[in-house]
Amino acid sequence: MQSSIEERDRTALADSVALITGGSRGIGLAIAKRLGRMGARVAICGRDESRLKSATRELPGPGTAMLAIPADVREPAAVENLVRRVYAELGPIDILINNAGIGIFGPLHERTETEWDDVLNTNLKSVFLLSRAVVPEMIRRHRGHIINIASLAGKNTFANGGVYCASKWGLLGLSGCMAEELRAHGIRVSTICPGSVATEFSAHAGRPADLMLQPEDVAHAVAMLLTEGSHSFISSVDLRPRQKS
Repeated sequence: MQSSIEERDRTALADSVALITGGSRGIGLAIAKRLGRMGARVAICGRDESRLKSATRELPGPGTAMLAIPADVREPAAVENLVRRVYAELGPIDILINNAGIGIFGPLHERTETEWDDVLNTNLKSVFLLSRAVVPEMIRRHRGHIINIASLAGKNTFANGGVYCASKWGLLGLSGCMAEELRAHGIRVSTICPGSVATEFSAHAGRPADLMLQPEDVAHAVAMLLTEGSHSFISSVDLRPRQKS
C-alpha cells in the first residue's frame, strides 16, 4: 500500500511546469524538492546566484527537469525575461508559487522609506508582476494554479511588525481578488498562511526549532492544494505548529 502511494506521489504532477520564486533556500527550496519528486518540471529563481547553484545540488536527480534562473522579481524586465526562459526551456507554466519574501521589523516610526519599498516590492509587487506575466497563457490554456505564500501576519497584528504585516495583509487582499477573477478561466488561486517557520528568515530568534513549523510542512500544504479535486479549490490554508511555545 505504501509503495503505491509513493508511486502516485511521483507522478501526480507529471507533465506540469512549476515556477517557484525565492526558491534557493528555506520554504521555496522545500517546495521545489517536493514538486520535483511529484514529477513536475521545476524552475526556481532568486537574486543570489551562488545560492541558486547550491540549491540545484539539492533538487531531485536525473529524470527531473530543473532550471535555476537568477532574477530580481521586483523588476518588470527581470520578470518578463524569467517567464520567457521558463517557457522556452521547460514549457508553459502550469503552477506559479509566489514565495519570494523578506521581513524588516521594528517600530514603524523608525523604519525608512527604502525599507518600506524593499518589503512591499518583494512581498507584494512581485506577486502582481509574476501573476500578470503568467496569467494570459493560463487563461488561453484554461488551466493553472497560483499559490501565494502569505503569513498569519496577514491576519494578525503585532508590535514591530507594521511593514511586514502591511505587505501580507495586502497579499491576502490581492489573492482573494485574483481568485474571483480567474476561477471562471479554470485557474485556481490559493494562499498559504504559515505561522513561524524554522528558517534563517524567521524573526523569532532563540525560539526552539522543534516548536516551529518546518519548510517541509509548507511544502506539504502546497502538494495538498495541487492535488485537490478538479471541481473545487481551497482558497486559503492557515498553518500552525502543533504545539505552542
